[in-house]
Amino acid sequence: MRARFTLLGATLTAAALTALAAVTATAPASAAALTEVTNFGANPSNLRMHLYVPDRVAPRPGLLVAVHYCTGSGPALYSGTQFAALADRYGYLVIYPSATRSGQCFDVSSPQALRRDGGSDPVAIMSMVSYVRQRHDVDPTRIFATGVSSGAMMTNVLLGLYPDVFRAGAAFAGVPFGCFATTNGSEWNSECANGQVVRTPQAWGDLVRNAYPGYTGPRPRMQLWHGTNDEVLRYPNFTEEIKQWTNLHGLGQTPAHTDTPQSGWTRTRYGGVGGTAPVEAISMQGVSHNLPVDAAQAIRFLGLDGTTPPPTTPPPTTPPPSPAGCRVAYVVNAWNTGLTASVTITNTGGAALSGWSLAFTLPMGQTITSGWNASYAPSSGALTARNVSYNGVIAPGASVSVGFQATHTGNTGEPAAFTLNGAACAVT
Repeated sequence: MRARFTLLGATLTAAALTALAAVTATAPASAAALTEVTNFGANPSNLRMHLYVPDRVAPRPGLLVAVHYCTGSGPALYSGTQFAALADRYGYLVIYPSATRSGQCFDVSSPQALRRDGGSDPVAIMSMVSYVRQRHDVDPTRIFATGVSSGAMMTNVLLGLYPDVFRAGAAFAGVPFGCFATTNGSEWNSECANGQVVRTPQAWGDLVRNAYPGYTGPRPRMQLWHGTNDEVLRYPNFTEEIKQWTNLHGLGQTPAHTDTPQSGWTRTRYGGVGGTAPVEAISMQGVSHNLPVDAAQAIRFLGLDGTTPPPTTPPPTTPPPSPAGCRVAYVVNAWNTGLTASVTITNTGGAALSGWSLAFTLPMGQTITSGWNASYAPSSGALTARNVSYNGVIAPGASVSVGFQATHTGNTGEPAAFTLNGAACAVT
């Protein structure tokens, strides 16, 4: 597992230092420093804790838990991202946990870690939160989590297990809660990492609900980030995270708002059109696993920049409309080692689709080399075709045609099934 994440620490640090300098260049000199805390409470997995308290703490400050990537540490995330510099500006506190096991990854796999108060890393991190709350006048409605890679996975886990503690989170290049689950003691789940774990929104939501049975309160808001060329935690995990968190908020899969905050980025918001929507997802075109960590955008979403997010409300008593019905026509034209596939997607529902993603699995041996009218990621196996800027809306009864060219090793068959925005499609 260490090898899969070796590049992330150096790349993240290098990418962040320039942005960090921009944030701190005009800031006054600070005496605040990262401080290690020991004996902070129950710590079944021997995590280390570092705490950053800015010189000027806001009245009733917010609290952010910032969780590092594999091979990293709390101090490395402190140095390589802007969260502490922004804390100097806005007066919140930051906890930086550190994993100490081989590979320095967080446990998001074991049955203990995926059950509320079950043990392992989540229990240790909650001890850190309790420690800070006992010693600082933290606003209990402004406790948040963020993380990168392994830390993004832990962000999903923390918000899933402790929805009554964390108000919101921001996960950079992670996977859904429960996706990395194993029963053999392994920390690595290749099927999940490769984007091959595909579930319905309801099934993803049930994984979280079953980890804290009986809880009926509000769920945290979630901001999700992923690069389309992620080679470690493949891009389909982004779609699965969206399914999970929209389901937990009682929302459908169609965005309420879509925009482009900067070139190559597509931002979709679910359940609201403003900056504090229940779910916000940023897709970064052509970006690998070593994605830039935009701490300022995360802090904005969390509300730690001085804005006050609206209170999270329980899911509506009336379920939202189910995703629109769909039909897919798939035509293959093959030759000795190559093929083209023409795909026609028809909206058979009664409402327009604004922003769509078509998930399917290519037969073994087929690899996409180029495509048109959609973006495809990854290039083989379980993949997702997403709309481009000019064909994101499909009116009721209307169709959109996309396609791609691929190589093959003898199998020129067609995918067995398709799902459009999480809903199964008829195949013709």
